[in-house]
Amino acid sequence: MNIHAPVLLDEAIKGLDIKKSGIYIDCTFGRGGHSKQILDCLNEDGRLIAFDQDDDAQSYFDENFNDPRLKFFKKNFSELAQVVKDLDLNGKIDGVLFDLGVSSPQLDNAERGFSFNKDGPLDMRMDRGNNLTVSEWLSKAKESEIANVIYHYGEEKKSRLIAKKIKEFIENKPIETTFELSNIIQTVVKSNQKKHPATRTFQALRIFINKELEILESTLEELIQVLSIHGRICIISFHSLEDRIVKKFIQKNSRPSPIPKGMPIQNNEETISLKDLGKLFPTQSEINSNIRSRSAILRVAEKC
Repeated sequence: MNIHAPVLLDEAIKGLDIKKSGIYIDCTFGRGGHSKQILDCLNEDGRLIAFDQDDDAQSYFDENFNDPRLKFFKKNFSELAQVVKDLDLNGKIDGVLFDLGVSSPQLDNAERGFSFNKDGPLDMRMDRGNNLTVSEWLSKAKESEIANVIYHYGEEKKSRLIAKKIKEFIENKPIETTFELSNIIQTVVKSNQKKHPATRTFQALRIFINKELEILESTLEELIQVLSIHGRICIISFHSLEDRIVKKFIQKNSRPSPIPKGMPIQNNEETISLKDLGKLFPTQSEINSNIRSRSAILRVAEKC
């Protein structure tokens, strides 16, 4: 079975501190790299639940995995809490893993429209059965809306000028391909050695069209209730917006809840929900072998 090796694979598996008969969730199955490694750590009583909304991930699972310990759901991980409830596993999950963002197979497939390095239809949907494509949205959106999305989700300083150039192009014809959009951006943003001019804009449009940050925030809020005591959360993010959400979530839930004035503390109850176990970065060796790993951050926390 040819499985793409994800970024920070060994560190993420170590962070989960896997119990051989435990129950784990891989929220971003992709091509099964993390799932395969988790299964290798489990005995016959262990269980793994995997999520992915991508059709190609479903196909890869069907063709390459046949393990009774693994149950795959072709769903967005936003449905995690409901699935866990339906399986009667609330409070019984020993670890949850997220590998956020777009996967290498998605980037490498020009037909998915995620990459500014490969020409293909300007799509960018993780689930091609839902939402508008980026091409369709750009045609319908106002210039100010496009500028706000590029600035907010891509932190691109030249967002307003990029949006203006996009709408000027669309006056003649829709932007249908990734190269068309990339070329427009390159008339505004100049290249440097470290980052392609279109990086921030493509990131912004992908995050927006898939509602990635909103889904991440809402899912994190439901995580603590599904975990068992000492259950672990491992989250790999690839840009500051994702990492900021994860960091704030862990910080918020690692502090004692404020006790209102006049309210007695009963039975000396512990109010801390999570223990922050820190963050890890790829080694230089991993970065050298996979340049896409250079911005990755792994954060680990434990329910206590």
